[in-house]
Amino acid sequence: MIGERPGTGTVIRTVVPAETGTVVALHARARATYYPDGIPQDGTDWAAVWHAAITRPDGQVLCAVRGGRIAGLASFRVPEGADADTVKLFQFHVDPDHWRTGVGTALHTACVEQWRADGHRAAVLDVHVDNHRAQAFYARQGWTPDPAHPPAEGDHHLFLRFPVRGE
Repeated sequence: MIGERPGTGTVIRTVVPAETGTVVALHARARATYYPDGIPQDGTDWAAVWHAAITRPDGQVLCAVRGGRIAGLASFRVPEGADADTVKLFQFHVDPDHWRTGVGTALHTACVEQWRADGHRAAVLDVHVDNHRAQAFYARQGWTPDPAHPPAEGDHHLFLRFPVRGE
């Protein structure tokens, strides 16, 4: 799972704590693309959030490295109180400078490989309703609306599901 993706020029590896600042900056650049009025300032300390995800013993943060720089991120784990068969993709971001270059696909493939190795049957995520580019990416990867979490009036996120083990 971790290593170079043949033919892509992309290396997938685990993020280390010293890279938290780089991760936060990439996250901000990616999120800014689907908030037309700017990223909401809700007081979240993203450096603390990402550092916690990176150092969490029951989670994983992978990155896609291209040209010696982090070009994509994925953070996942089994959510608190959830069935161990289901993993949640909490964050998945590709630097806008690397969109449509295969970085996201290589990173997603590595995530699925890890989920299979960990014995998960399904993966879930939520995606912002205005992030149509991400929704199209997830659909191409095989994600579908999660029947256990249909959209409700006023939801700002759509809930998607992926059959890790071919449900």
